[in-house]
Amino acid sequence: MKHKTKSKIEVFLMYAFIFFMFVIIAYPLIWTIGLSLSPGTNIYGASILPENWSLENYRWLFFDEQSQYTTWYMNSLFVATVTSILSTIVVCFTAYAFSRYNFVGKKNGLYLFLVLQIFPVIMAMVAIYVLLNTIGLLDNLWGLILIYVGGSIPMNAFLVKGYFDTLPKDLDESAKLDGAGHFRIFFTIVLPLAKPILAVVALFNFMNPLMDFILPRIVLRSPENYTLALGLFNFVNDQFATNFTRFAAGAVLIAVPISIVFLFLQRYLISGLASGATKG
Repeated sequence: MKHKTKSKIEVFLMYAFIFFMFVIIAYPLIWTIGLSLSPGTNIYGASILPENWSLENYRWLFFDEQSQYTTWYMNSLFVATVTSILSTIVVCFTAYAFSRYNFVGKKNGLYLFLVLQIFPVIMAMVAIYVLLNTIGLLDNLWGLILIYVGGSIPMNAFLVKGYFDTLPKDLDESAKLDGAGHFRIFFTIVLPLAKPILAVVALFNFMNPLMDFILPRIVLRSPENYTLALGLFNFVNDQFATNFTRFAAGAVLIAVPISIVFLFLQRYLISGLASGATKG
């Protein structure tokens, strides 16, 4: 009896904690959606469930002449898509080299990856600015992509290497006996088996540019080159200082491409994260 009572208490506490976390996560989200549907542009007088809701704020974002939201949206999608593709390619080659080959500095290279994950990007702010200015990529989306791709290597390469280590090396040896070269083994054997971890890397590197504010703030100067995070910041900080409802509408729409990519890669994500963390 005591054991059953204890189990029920543990289950109750577990569900209570889950409900508490759900409220913390859902409350600001519901407020943002309600604010985006509220008439007017002022945050005062808005409610979580507006009585006279409308889609005027969404219409303004895409069809008003003063709005550059469509440009910012396309810039963000371009940066996120290219970053996701290039990061996945670079990380795959890097992780495969560390997983399958022995070379001078391999162990120290892995330690370096771990150390680089400790330091936040903001510590390299001055170096990033000087570097991009030197190579002429300041205020350029390709410069921003270059920084994102380079910054994705340490953490993701270590994660993908852990997954590659779980793949039997006997597969490589059998393929070599059949005359397969290194690139054929990599593309026809290893990559198809690594779809789960590649989905994780692709999703993470797609999400980051859509939500990041610090790097675009450092790199981009022209409004036509802004990403969504930087552009929406100006809605409540610059000449659009009272457009809180439009800011909320723009923020809600950021979730659309992330949700689509997440649903597309969903079946690979859990197995990829679990397997990538098993070995290092």
